[in-house]
Amino acid sequence: MKIGFLGTGKMGTPMALRLLAAGHELRVWNRTEGRIEPLLREGAIAAGTPAEAELGADAVITMLFDDAANEEVLFGSNGLMDALEPGALHIACSTISVALSERLTAEHARRNQLFVAAPVFGRPNVAEEGRLWIVVAGSDAAIAKARPVLEPLSRGISVIGREPRQAHAVKLGGNFLISTMIQSLSEAFVFAESQGIAPSVFLEAVNSALFQSPFYAAYGNVMLHPPEHAGASIDLGAKDTRLLREAAASRNTRLSLADNLAEIFQQAKQAGLAHEDWAVGQYRIAQRRSILKL
Repeated sequence: MKIGFLGTGKMGTPMALRLLAAGHELRVWNRTEGRIEPLLREGAIAAGTPAEAELGADAVITMLFDDAANEEVLFGSNGLMDALEPGALHIACSTISVALSERLTAEHARRNQLFVAAPVFGRPNVAEEGRLWIVVAGSDAAIAKARPVLEPLSRGISVIGREPRQAHAVKLGGNFLISTMIQSLSEAFVFAESQGIAPSVFLEAVNSALFQSPFYAAYGNVMLHPPEHAGASIDLGAKDTRLLREAAASRNTRLSLADNLAEIFQQAKQAGLAHEDWAVGQYRIAQRRSILKL
């Protein structure tokens, strides 16, 4: 298939490489031109604008950081929306707000275009292995057309419903669970340390006894052995928590734990940890908050 790919950052680049390896023809664009060089070496074609990425494409994927980036790329000058033909398919893999997902659904319907929300679960190393888990929502016809594009990227696909907003809501809810897991693990590590127990020993014992979870093991390892390059940053965690709270508020729902997490992320940013790894940053704030001021 001919695929346009917009956004070749930490997640987008390994995803695009998987599509090239699967034999798809890719036309790629990124705001920072140097980011597309690894893809060009593998046979991708450079697009000068987001609109150019659509030329002759069977589908266009967006994998951009936040709502602002999506707004600019989709609706700005030489944006994707005006370039898409009726019947064209847009696959939104970004983690965006439910509100923007609803706007995109309405815009695509007005223009007679197909739209699938397909946010992904997994860090960059998981994307490199083609083992992302993808949650999708959209019409049956749109999802059927998107599957050959998404399958080389994933170890599994969950169909959430017919409304694209539902997939983006699941992604925000999943990231909320990751944040809460990291926070509870951070505070448990702080407790273990206060009792003279090595966090690594605590993690092995509790995970073996209670959870048998590769997520606890993987995130615990990141927290105790910070990576040279952040897989996902505190900024990203803060953004997703804000989007979750906004989506909840739009349905007259309050999530008190999410409110607490928002405060923790704010403290992390004030401490200069905005670009620190998500898990490492939360652990460091838990350590700072643990000191009793008697």
